[in-house]
Amino acid sequence: MSPRRRTPRRPADGVPIRLYGLRRGTTGLLTAVSALFAAFVLAPLVWLAINATKTQANVYGTAGFWFARPFRLWQNLAALGHDVSGAGIYLEWLGNTLLYAVVSAVGSTVLSAMAGYGFSRYRFRGAGTLFRLVMSTLLVPITALSLPLFLVYAKVGLVNSVWGMILPSVVSPVGIYLMRTYIDASVPRDLIEAARIDGAGELRIFLRIALPLTVPGLVTVLLLTLVAVWNNYFLPLVIFSRSSLYPLTVGLSTLSQAAETGTQADLVPVLITGGLVTVLPLIALFLLLERYFRGGVLQGSTTG
Repeated sequence: MSPRRRTPRRPADGVPIRLYGLRRGTTGLLTAVSALFAAFVLAPLVWLAINATKTQANVYGTAGFWFARPFRLWQNLAALGHDVSGAGIYLEWLGNTLLYAVVSAVGSTVLSAMAGYGFSRYRFRGAGTLFRLVMSTLLVPITALSLPLFLVYAKVGLVNSVWGMILPSVVSPVGIYLMRTYIDASVPRDLIEAARIDGAGELRIFLRIALPLTVPGLVTVLLLTLVAVWNNYFLPLVIFSRSSLYPLTVGLSTLSQAAETGTQADLVPVLITGGLVTVLPLIALFLLLERYFRGGVLQGSTTG
């Protein structure tokens, strides 16, 4: 009997490792580096999860990456529903952040899809110049716009307004670029022309043909905008002076300042617990939509 031939080992995507041109030692080294990077990224999250279960004395007096008694996680979580520092209530900040992030992400996704489709499928005078102008806004730092933005907001009554946070967030140059490149790659021009010949209107073509083919791109823009608004600190710091309108970023900053003064007992564990609860929704959302996000990023990165 002839000896059995060993089947080459394949990674998850079904491509033999030898076809990547990498030696076994190289793949082992890359795996080790990836594991170190994962540990570096996950270490702060693990630290938050462990220290959210401690008292303030144990946060400073015990090992940071090990549990200690008494177990205070539930008490720390309950404290998030009260104004323990005099600066505001965490749950109120969480509700504000959800409102700002969800409305901004949905609005940005809709506008980016419409603008990306227009730049991709319509030819008009000045289209290239207008697109480059939109992309050039990425070069302007938000700090350079803080004073003009505040003065404009003061004139139109958007200081301490929910819309003052949402309106700038729905305009996403990155989202427009991603949707344009994704539509170029995933929406065939012949399909659009065939629909026009059949008598379909432009709005119907956009809603019934283009959008279903660009779901990964839409999810990518949605996630990027939601994370950007969720983590936005500078804009709400400029336009909000009332703690009842603070998002989590500014609210936790005021809680941190109260903890540093030492005027309130056991604020540090509450601050740590708030930080843990803040990142968990983003992690859950990314895990839920990861396959769409990965497809949208890869499609955009391979399109010129």
